[in-house]
Amino acid sequence: MKKIKNIYIVLFSLMTAFYGCQENEYQLGGLISPSNIVVTAEIVGKDANNPNGDGSGFVIFTVTADNVINYQLDFGDGKKDVEPTGVIKHRYTKVGVNKYTVIVNATGTGGLSSNTTTDVTVFSSFTDVEAENFLSGANVGDSKKWYWQADKDVHVGLGPVTDDYGNGEFAYEAWWNGIKAWDTEKGCMYDNEFVFTRTADGITFEQTVGPAFVPGTYAGDLGVGGDQCHDETVATTMFGVKNVSFLPSSSKAALEGSYNNEPYRKSSFEISDGGFMGWLVGASTYDIISISNDELIVRIIQKGDGFAWYHKFTSTKPSKTAPVQFTNLVWEDDFNTDGAPDATKWTYDLGAGGWGNNELQTYTNNAENAKVEGGSLKITAKADGNGGYTSARLKTEGLYNFKYGKVEVKAKLPASAGTWPAIWMLGSNFSTVSWPKSGEIDIMEQTGADKNKILATCHWEDSTSNQKADYGTNTSISNASIEFHVYSLEWTEASIKIYLDDVLFYELTNSASLPFNADFFLILNVAMGGSLGGNVDAGFTEDTMEIDYIKVYQ
Repeated sequence: MKKIKNIYIVLFSLMTAFYGCQENEYQLGGLISPSNIVVTAEIVGKDANNPNGDGSGFVIFTVTADNVINYQLDFGDGKKDVEPTGVIKHRYTKVGVNKYTVIVNATGTGGLSSNTTTDVTVFSSFTDVEAENFLSGANVGDSKKWYWQADKDVHVGLGPVTDDYGNGEFAYEAWWNGIKAWDTEKGCMYDNEFVFTRTADGITFEQTVGPAFVPGTYAGDLGVGGDQCHDETVATTMFGVKNVSFLPSSSKAALEGSYNNEPYRKSSFEISDGGFMGWLVGASTYDIISISNDELIVRIIQKGDGFAWYHKFTSTKPSKTAPVQFTNLVWEDDFNTDGAPDATKWTYDLGAGGWGNNELQTYTNNAENAKVEGGSLKITAKADGNGGYTSARLKTEGLYNFKYGKVEVKAKLPASAGTWPAIWMLGSNFSTVSWPKSGEIDIMEQTGADKNKILATCHWEDSTSNQKADYGTNTSISNASIEFHVYSLEWTEASIKIYLDDVLFYELTNSASLPFNADFFLILNVAMGGSLGGNVDAGFTEDTMEIDYIKVYQ
């Protein structure tokens, strides 16, 4: 009888819970999910001749539902928007005809939500290839870092959005243009780094070093102190990889104005997910005023449409210290005497064994692999007729070693798949402490698979973990095998900078904890296959790296 009584109690409890839930849902009316979601998409310019629109990329979405408070749309291109009316105009910017799946989330009372999806196919025709290439590089995998142009006056400015007082003030920093180089108040943001990267799907953006500066004009919107820097607890969208889209400018400044007596470029870019370039004003769309390989000038309208901010960036990190001038030529080889390389300047690494990278060649000191001819040093990799390869690796070890300076090498690279040319340096203590503790500076390497790109890398041993550490980057190059290019290194106790044709594309901060504060020697070689050479062309017979000159300045 006791067991039966317990069963009745359990059943009564379950019935009470069931009826209680029904009462909360319907009688209180606070937890009802949206229903009957209907989505329509009007592709702007769509007609019989333009089934996917007029190329502007605009789509007007209209969403309705019952019991709804708000709508969020994920447009399928990495961007989202929230709109309580359900009417949103969105621009797709990926060039060509592209299909997108749009996710619509309708939110009701009590936070309950329902969702649906719809597909749209849209044509977008706008492109600014030159601006894209300046911003990130031309090839997939290219990456470029930008900094505040803090060493120049008026790297930040402020003006009206549309007001014109007779001199086109809406297009330049008419209200505030008095900031000087290395402004004390703005100093907290000068370490910012902004990285644009070319991917197979477009361009991405990432701010890798904070903080964010919040001007006084916008600080009240956030409830924080103005004209000062804040971390990611305030600037919540500062970090993370975001997408970049390009679109034609629509602002009055871009269409009607001029800056320094030059018209605007009339191109804009937008950073997804609330991204911004260091200056937080609630907006992510930048008018490009002008752009070159090493300077970017933009205009951004603060959320609320009251203020237009002007920003200047550079791809060369500014320094407060005066740049080191390398004017004293201390060592050179112009390769003007035909025959064997100068034995007072060059010696050889000899033999096979893979050289730590599974390389396929045997290094020799034979004239067929290394000779001076016609004003150039020619290092030639050759098939030996027996399935192997020979080549040469020249070095100044024991003949010329140096600490700090500028190295300049004018060279033409091999074109064949599988060749791995390199211009590089090793620490002079290599024979006693070994690699990577000795340190390595790769001024130029090129893989065997991609002859339109070069690499620069530094290797060392991390003193904390006693493990190999490295930092490398790459840049695009054209006609590397048919034209001479200048590969150069500027090496000081403060930094290591590497250039292609006088354009900086690599920088590493030097410090006492790194091995780059002692003597190094020079190395020139062409390897075959291996970790960077990759697969060798089956029809390979021979190919050459040609060095016009190498100079060292201090």
